[in-house]
Amino acid sequence: MEIATKRQSLLELINEYLDKAPESTLEKVLELLEDEEDIRDARVELLDATINGTVSWEEYKRETA
Repeated sequence: MEIATKRQSLLELINEYLDKAPESTLEKVLELLEDEEDIRDARVELLDATINGTVSWEEYKRETA
């Protein structure tokens, strides 16, 4: 219950700032969030490559030809 209350408080605070923020600031925030998502995706791919290995460029070309 405490987590839900804290989350709701944070969302309310964020909404207050969003209403006051200029569009350029909102665009920068969106870029940062997208960058973070890309970084998270890259980390997952690196972990997968570490666990499952990778293929050589030659093998990749043969498989996609």
